[in-house]
Amino acid sequence: MSIILALLIDRWWGEPPARFHPVVWMGHYLKRAGKGLPDRGPKMAFFLGSAYWLAGAVLVAAAYGYAGVVLARLPLWLDVSLTALLLKPLFALRMLLGEVVAVEQSLTQDIDSGRARLALIVSRDTTQLDSSEVRESALESLAENLSDSVIAPLFWFAIFGLPGAAVYRFANTADAMWGYRGRWEWAGKFAARTDDLLNLVPARITALGLLLAGPNRIAVLRRLPQEAARTASPNSGWPMGALALSLNVRLRKPRVYALNTNGSAPSAQDTAAGLRRAEATAWVVALLLALGAQYGSGAGYA
Repeated sequence: MSIILALLIDRWWGEPPARFHPVVWMGHYLKRAGKGLPDRGPKMAFFLGSAYWLAGAVLVAAAYGYAGVVLARLPLWLDVSLTALLLKPLFALRMLLGEVVAVEQSLTQDIDSGRARLALIVSRDTTQLDSSEVRESALESLAENLSDSVIAPLFWFAIFGLPGAAVYRFANTADAMWGYRGRWEWAGKFAARTDDLLNLVPARITALGLLLAGPNRIAVLRRLPQEAARTASPNSGWPMGALALSLNVRLRKPRVYALNTNGSAPSAQDTAAGLRRAEATAWVVALLLALGAQYGSGAGYA
């Protein structure tokens, strides 16, 4: 029940203020811990990066584990309500949908506005993208972050309760800040590999949900593994490939990958359809996770 209530809180109120947001606190820790880390030698950078990651994960798990113990002593209705309040900041569905909507709305003004808005949610250079490429990037972000920022934290909550969702969110934040090649190659390697591991199952659940929300389910399901393999990431290609196939649009990152290359260039209508399918996927998967946690071996976390 806490999962569904947390989704309702997210829909009604969105994100808490930054000064109260636990993911912002995680980012502050990682920024401080990572200061000067890539400048160490490869072995020391890897050792310290791993140690700082583990220390942060232990702190997060301990804090949320203690909260879970305290809440379990309360009346059920209060336990469920407060658990939902603590779970909400660990995922961000409303914000994700809103950012993609904002990109599409900005495109109706002019291409430069669309590029500038897209730059707020992707790391690639957006200055030379045309309107179709802006939509492609926005849809890729929608699919990938549906898995990383919504389905994955709810999945780990369903299995391990608040500590599971919180440690996952810490891991995902660490990957976003440290998990790069080049200068951060060794300092962020442990963070990047851990994030890959924690997203293996959620990424595929997200992909399946997106495919089931669209037409021609069986036909596109057969094509999904081939499309997913076109990306270097072991996980992001699954939800992105699923959305591309579901909408029958192409999604590309120049000189890196191209998904469903025979699909059409995405239109405003495709973006709207993608948003509907992403939201439907989030709610259906959340409901299934809640039911699974309630009636499975982890009863009580839902």
